[in-house]
Amino acid sequence: MGIIPEKYLREISLKVGRRLSSMKKSGREPKTMNGWLALSPLLLFLCIYLISSVIAADFYKVPIAAAFLIASAYAIVITPADSTDRKIAIFSEGAGNRNVLLMIWIFILAGAFAGTAKDMGAIDAAVNFTLSILPGKFIYAGLFLASCFISMAIGTSVGTIVALVPMASGIAAGTGMDMPFVTAIIAGGAFFGDNLSFISDTTIAATRTQGCSMKDKFRVNIGIVAPAALIVTAIYIVHGLSFDADVPAGPVDGVKLIPYLLVIGLAMVGINVATVLMIGILSNAVIGFAYGEFTWVEWLSSAGAGLGSMGELIIVTMLAGGMLEIIRYNGGLDFIISGLTRRISGKRGAEFSIAALVSIANLCTANNTIAIITTGRIARDIASRFGLDPRKTASILDTFSCFIQGVIPYGAQILMASGLSGASSLSIIGCMYYPFMMGICAVLAILFRFPGKYSK
Repeated sequence: MGIIPEKYLREISLKVGRRLSSMKKSGREPKTMNGWLALSPLLLFLCIYLISSVIAADFYKVPIAAAFLIASAYAIVITPADSTDRKIAIFSEGAGNRNVLLMIWIFILAGAFAGTAKDMGAIDAAVNFTLSILPGKFIYAGLFLASCFISMAIGTSVGTIVALVPMASGIAAGTGMDMPFVTAIIAGGAFFGDNLSFISDTTIAATRTQGCSMKDKFRVNIGIVAPAALIVTAIYIVHGLSFDADVPAGPVDGVKLIPYLLVIGLAMVGINVATVLMIGILSNAVIGFAYGEFTWVEWLSSAGAGLGSMGELIIVTMLAGGMLEIIRYNGGLDFIISGLTRRISGKRGAEFSIAALVSIANLCTANNTIAIITTGRIARDIASRFGLDPRKTASILDTFSCFIQGVIPYGAQILMASGLSGASSLSIIGCMYYPFMMGICAVLAILFRFPGKYSK
């Protein structure tokens, strides 16, 4: 090998120097910030939200967007970039990330679909349909399956609880059934659709953060939670064998079920979810106009109201995306990943670390969608490092967040069910068979590498 002339060495040195200088100016140089300091914006967010909620004695009195705003401002301040403009640019890169914006578009369409479907009468049609086919002797199992079906159709556990708990409470009061038990049946089934529906915000968040399709995530997810649903249905059948009652139902209008069936069917065959939701919104309009349920202006108002209901979630998604990009830039994601995976030697441990991460976030935020959005980037990095299937990772995020959300007494779903039925939160949780069984099946799926096709 020959000797490099001195003049070329000087040129190489100058080029390297200029390159390093350019990297520093652009903010792409490796960070030396302490790992805990880099991670502190996320810890600050959790502390602000958790402590404020405890002081207020209400986890839904403190705006989660405000907690994210304070943490995001703090993240920008501590970032060792050359200028404030550069810090804000880093934050904006995360907030305007392609996946973040795609998630927001889907949230917007899902909100518009849900709002127009409700005002068109689709929810009432779904409730009446499920009640009309309930066999009296299998009332408990029937109520559970009705809750599963409606939550799958409308994509929201809270909406399912609001639609079904008053009806179930009336049945319980009129027939002598145990109120907390009947309320828990509805609330438990509501998490089935929250976890699986193609228009559920948790499903949208899990699939977008992990970069997989809803159809593929559904296939993995249903393999994990279907056994839980079947076991719980069997338990309710046994409970109901000694009980018989007539279940009142209103008139059934099958035409108004078409939008839900369209959304589920089209999503199942693999059509892009944005296209599916637009078709659903259009079908709501056609049916609503034909039935005289709303005028053109009223339809626009319904769509706008549904879209507006997603407002805080959209803001939180952008703030979380920006804050997590700042944390990544400062080395925080590498720090937490190395900490979580230090003693992990295989895929099983990596999957458990993701499950633990989203569970802890959900305990702190009492919001399964926010927990997924907050931890999704970290989960994706862990999945990449250990070669995990993103479809399985998305399922883990969604399933464990829904499990935790279903067993905490300060979650929106339990609080809503308690308020509508008059039963205490703790008495309802004591009868919540499905979330607990879902959690058990999710743990077993990790331990025994199931489904096998997505666990290799």
